[in-house]
Amino acid sequence: MNKMYAVLYPLIWIFMRIFHPWKGVGAENIPEGAVLICGNHTSLGDPLYVVCAMGYKRQTHVMAKEELVRLPVLGWMLRKAGIFGVRRGQADVMAVKEAMRVLRNGERLMMFPEGTRVKEGDVSQIHTGAALFATRTNVPLLPVYISPKKRLFHKTLVVFGTPYYPTFAGKKSTSEDNQRIAEDLMARIRALGEGVA
Repeated sequence: MNKMYAVLYPLIWIFMRIFHPWKGVGAENIPEGAVLICGNHTSLGDPLYVVCAMGYKRQTHVMAKEELVRLPVLGWMLRKAGIFGVRRGQADVMAVKEAMRVLRNGERLMMFPEGTRVKEGDVSQIHTGAALFATRTNVPLLPVYISPKKRLFHKTLVVFGTPYYPTFAGKKSTSEDNQRIAEDLMARIRALGEGVA
């Protein structure tokens, strides 16, 4: 396990358990080995809820906005813990290569297909990066729903769905395939929240 991750995780866990507790459902669905974990995104704390709900032994890399990993001291610690930045709104070749490397190395990667925080009920643009990474590295997608209703000292629900491999007809997925896969992924994520949000 990454040393910085091992140091930061207990500190984050304690903070979250006291101030922003969570209730994880379906953690048994998390596969061993490489998996691309994708969720809805309504708050800055979403990655922390998911990581805490997954447990200490399931170290996870996170693709985050580049501004976060460029912060003094904190950014350095996050990078050391396996979090890497992506420049939003443009093709970030380095971020793509890092995502591919993580997955091909048999590790877990978390990202948010909406690309930014989106209020519950708002229409968002679904990015195709997750579809591209999953199809190019042949790893399963794991949909996860994080309740948008977050209150201090109250549990936030984190629901893990069933992992699955996206399907497409050719040897490589086309841009149309990736768009379809991305939209299906978000539909699965939202379906996890129906009746529980």
